[in-house]
Amino acid sequence: MHLYNRVNGEELKAKLLQSNEPRATLSFYRYVSIEDPRQFRDDLFATWAQMGVLGRIYVAHEGINAQMSMPEAQKEAFISWIQAHPLLTGVRLNWAVEDDGKSFYKLVIKVRHKIVADGLDDASFDPGNTGKYLSARDFNELTDQPGTIVVDMRNHYESEIGHFEGAICPDVDTFRDSLPIVRDMLKPFQDQPIVMYCTGGIRCEKASAWLKHEGFGQVYHLEGGIIKYARDAKEQGIKNKFRGKNF
Repeated sequence: MHLYNRVNGEELKAKLLQSNEPRATLSFYRYVSIEDPRQFRDDLFATWAQMGVLGRIYVAHEGINAQMSMPEAQKEAFISWIQAHPLLTGVRLNWAVEDDGKSFYKLVIKVRHKIVADGLDDASFDPGNTGKYLSARDFNELTDQPGTIVVDMRNHYESEIGHFEGAICPDVDTFRDSLPIVRDMLKPFQDQPIVMYCTGGIRCEKASAWLKHEGFGQVYHLEGGIIKYARDAKEQGIKNKFRGKNF
């Protein structure tokens, strides 16, 4: 079996648009140590291609970041495969709502140095040693407590149009810029609860691990980011503390 696409991209796109097969769109990520990213990548391609998975996936020694779609008929098989995989079992799958599943027209899986560029060159840093997850309800309760610090780990043009009440919003252009700046900004609050958030969770999760690596003791991050928070707050009927728009 070939472990890459051999058909012209325009042909694949036309074929997908003409198809009436229902598809489901999802995304997921996980920071986990992958010993051989190239072999891991090839194994994923061989399995997912047979399931009709399309999408863009990045793998690295530090983990996996995936956005994809698949035939609805393969959804249960895919979930079963994920739950049985030793590195991916229990991973949170974010299924899109009101999406036709035609965002991707081919399967692309690339090996990268990092799944999220952070600018760090520290072999002792473990991105899997993250802070504690917070649900929407837990986030509201902790951020209501005096002394809790809330930090927006997105870019300044995202936080300018929407952010959580009372959040620190660093004036940065990229995530890699934000890590040393946030660390230095938070040093006076090193012994206080620090809550980090971002759009979907992948940046604030790594940032929480970085702060723990730098000696911060009480580090938390919003599970699933703003996207999951907004959905859960609405479903559970709790206060939505996000102000403005999610970029």
